[in-house]
Amino acid sequence: MEKRERLPIETFDMPVQDIRRGYCSAVYFWREKRILEKLNYDKKVTMQVFQKNDAVLCGIDEAIAVLKLCSGYYSEPERAFSLFDEYKKQERLIRELYVRQYFLRRDNSGWENALRRKTELEIELSVLWVDKSAELDIRALNDRDRISPWETVMTIEGLPQYFAHLESVYLGILARRTLVATNVANVVEAAQGKPILFFADRFDHYSNQTGDGYAAMCGGVKGVATDNMGEWWGNQGSGTMPHALIACFNGDTVRATLAFAKQYPEVPCISLVDFHNDCVNAAVDVANAFKAKGLKLWGVRLDTSENMVDAFIYRNGQMGDERPTGVNPILVNNVRWALDKGGYGDVKIIVSGGFNKDKIRYFESKKVPVDAYGCGSSLLKGNNDFTADIVVVDGRYCSKVGRWERPNLRLEGVG
Repeated sequence: MEKRERLPIETFDMPVQDIRRGYCSAVYFWREKRILEKLNYDKKVTMQVFQKNDAVLCGIDEAIAVLKLCSGYYSEPERAFSLFDEYKKQERLIRELYVRQYFLRRDNSGWENALRRKTELEIELSVLWVDKSAELDIRALNDRDRISPWETVMTIEGLPQYFAHLESVYLGILARRTLVATNVANVVEAAQGKPILFFADRFDHYSNQTGDGYAAMCGGVKGVATDNMGEWWGNQGSGTMPHALIACFNGDTVRATLAFAKQYPEVPCISLVDFHNDCVNAAVDVANAFKAKGLKLWGVRLDTSENMVDAFIYRNGQMGDERPTGVNPILVNNVRWALDKGGYGDVKIIVSGGFNKDKIRYFESKKVPVDAYGCGSSLLKGNNDFTADIVVVDGRYCSKVGRWERPNLRLEGVG
């Protein structure tokens, strides 16, 4: 198997000081760490990480970065805790002063002072941190690996007080990234080689975009909605146009699409044709207008609401036995027929709105002439929960009842 390069640690923009202090972890993990530190605990343990589904693994490189940057202890804990409290206070103050100075337009030089003080505190905290990551033996699979239920994806061996506080963080990373990668892989498989576009930006908090975009890439997407989603793998956002742009042209889809093509001539132009719930006529109108101006129309996108029946279907008595609402096979076939009849066989059809693996699989079974699928909220649903257990203590098997060491020859050492 080809060896994959791991993402370098500096790829990840993580709140290192927060994670080291246990600010992002369940309190009981932090308390475990402090108890073991007080006891000068000297027995190495092996922590084993797994989940319970067939899945596409993602988040391993990010989890490793957490362990590399945040395993250790403070040389002067009480002083560090006090400095950290001030550090968080400065963060809150910076936000407040920024709003005063740049939003409320009040002269307030305190913002710059607060920024300087926060930097000083971060340096002091870093000096107090004793890095012990080199004393951990980490073995792991790779992002994009296919994994089976209960398969060990990572082991961490070392003194537990160095990394006990990180359990919430790395498990959460693995859960989120693997969920997205697996969901994407499932729709990619259902699409049988047709491109999947990851349009999930509006369905979750923006802070998830970077990692979600990377996870979607690991699952096999061909495009993402935002530049942020492509940050870790060198891609940029792609897309068509919003309904809002058409509304700004008083509902004139042709004018809006021409304006898009004029402003972004280097971008393949895809017209959104469901604004008036008449995709067939809108698609042909746009194609005719582009031909008249000697322009290239790359494709049209159908995004009809699941609660509506396209006017063309209704007018032509095509309600039939199949559910006529939303983007359905009848509608796509009508658009393809009309474009081909007009001499626009090279204009591609992209569909979006409620597409998941089951709907895509159904479309493919019907050989619906779709060229690409845009997927959103369905790719963020479900769960791929991970668990970590200590299975060896001081060279002896020791684990919670029902859990035991599961060696995995696929694990690779992490340098």
